[in-house]
Amino acid sequence: MSVIAQRLSRIKPSPTIAVTSKARELKAAGRDVIGLGAGEPDFDTPDHIKEAAIEAIRRGETKYTAVDGTPALKQAICAKFKRDNGLDYVPEQVTVGTGGKQVLYNALMATLNPGDEVIIPAPFWVSYPDMTLLAEGVPVAVPCSQNHGFKLRPEDLEQAITKKTRWLILNSPSNPTGAAYSWDEMKALTEVLKKHPQVWVLTDDMYEKLVYDGFEFCTPAQVEPSLYDRTLTVNGVSKAFAMTGWRIGYAAGPVELIKAMAVIQSQSTTNPSSISQAAAVAALNGPQDFLAERNETFRQRRDLVVGRLDRCPGLTCSKPEGAFYVYPSCAGTIGKTAPDGSKIRSDEDFATKLLEAEGVAVVHGAAFGLSPYFRISYATSTEALEEACNRIERFCASLK
Repeated sequence: MSVIAQRLSRIKPSPTIAVTSKARELKAAGRDVIGLGAGEPDFDTPDHIKEAAIEAIRRGETKYTAVDGTPALKQAICAKFKRDNGLDYVPEQVTVGTGGKQVLYNALMATLNPGDEVIIPAPFWVSYPDMTLLAEGVPVAVPCSQNHGFKLRPEDLEQAITKKTRWLILNSPSNPTGAAYSWDEMKALTEVLKKHPQVWVLTDDMYEKLVYDGFEFCTPAQVEPSLYDRTLTVNGVSKAFAMTGWRIGYAAGPVELIKAMAVIQSQSTTNPSSISQAAAVAALNGPQDFLAERNETFRQRRDLVVGRLDRCPGLTCSKPEGAFYVYPSCAGTIGKTAPDGSKIRSDEDFATKLLEAEGVAVVHGAAFGLSPYFRISYATSTEALEEACNRIERFCASLK
């Protein structure tokens, strides 16, 4: 008899982590590999944030904190929501977790009963369906085609809602596509949600600060105030502030939900790192001027990658509004034969053969719920991106 719980059979390890691990293994074995799988800025955490963490250590702030965040960090989060999103929250409506992932997990674990449905626009971040399954919910993937900018349309949302629908998860800008909803697009979705009071909104706004070409970010409770009491607005410091390893995510929502999430967290990790919380206060309250400069670098990299991929035989690539990903179609390569004689039958085959032949690690689209595509993270050096694009073009040209 196995010691492993049956619930674990419902889920699989994160494909994005798997690709990054595979790239590391090949590098360690001496292969020349360019890893484009990790969703992690290559910039360093700004110095004023690092200094705040060092000062916290010197002050002896190395003890347990309140389960779901220090008063100072909760105040900084309230100020951020007011300043950036026009949303009024008090500290009792705020929770802080060990990364945005834990916040999302806590929310689903605290609210889903067996059979409750969660609408997840596809392509989606790989963890949404699996977290839903762990919480005994039912993920309902709604395909969002490249023709519609990889965005959920109001008519498709309406069709997906049933009596069992508990949540809509909305990620803008998106991982893996970089697609972001304009005010009008978001308003059209909130108009549908107004008609279905049993449906709550779980936003993943982690890439809020990473938008380009004058795009203006918005979040559902900001666009439609009547949804405020059934929206959990999730964000964090990992992407914009280059703080992935610090592990701080946060959210604001109704007090009853926030308290329930604290109960879950009190029996799992308890408080996030006290030192990371002090650093996050400095991130949210401190200077933000470095963001524009870094975004300009990301924009240049996006334009480079989109332009180069569109030149590759069999690939087409949309230009995203935000985040640091592109999600090119490899439909034109399906059915072709790789130099080693094997057929490309899926986006997973494409990604596998690309890694084997040219040492470029990408994540196949099936992992994100929409094929035949693959995800590239351009959060790496321009030189590495140039070389990776050279190799991808060479690989595509070699297919017969």
